[in-house]
Amino acid sequence: MKRCPKCNQEFTEDWLTFCTSDGTPLTEAGSTGDPPPTMAMPRPPVTATQEERPTIRMPAEGVHGGPLGRPQQPQPIAPVWQPPPAPFAMAPQPTRQATNALGLPILALVIGIISMIFGLWCCFGVLTSPVAIGLGIFSLVQIKNKPTEHTGKPFAIIGIVTGALGVLEWILYIGLVLWARS
Repeated sequence: MKRCPKCNQEFTEDWLTFCTSDGTPLTEAGSTGDPPPTMAMPRPPVTATQEERPTIRMPAEGVHGGPLGRPQQPQPIAPVWQPPPAPFAMAPQPTRQATNALGLPILALVIGIISMIFGLWCCFGVLTSPVAIGLGIFSLVQIKNKPTEHTGKPFAIIGIVTGALGVLEWILYIGLVLWARS
């Protein structure tokens, strides 16, 4: 059990070290608050003469708070609750602008349109349609992994769709040729 020497309030919690009402350090309930007795040590033998010994200058009265310069007992400082410090603020990283990241989706779009328009001309669509689909899918994967660096999702999707239409155009053409021969 602990007791506050200032307000004489008793506390049963062992983890408390300060009074909850006035902040004074708590003492054990059984202790009287007196300092423990000191042991008297014998004086060491004097080996120097009076002139060789260092002298102590006593400060004037009142300098340290008491008569004859005796320091007063320091008052215990009451603990003051302060909020924890704010977390370290990270400086915002500058965002990289999408530089030339729009190239692949636009290339997929252009190749898809070319494969749709000129697909049947000299078997050009057989080569360009899969390229448009592949570039569009590759662009979508890059956009998903790094959305701050890569843009152009609509262009990539339209490139995939036009490339697929170019493939569908070839399938229909081959189907019509086979149907006409039979």
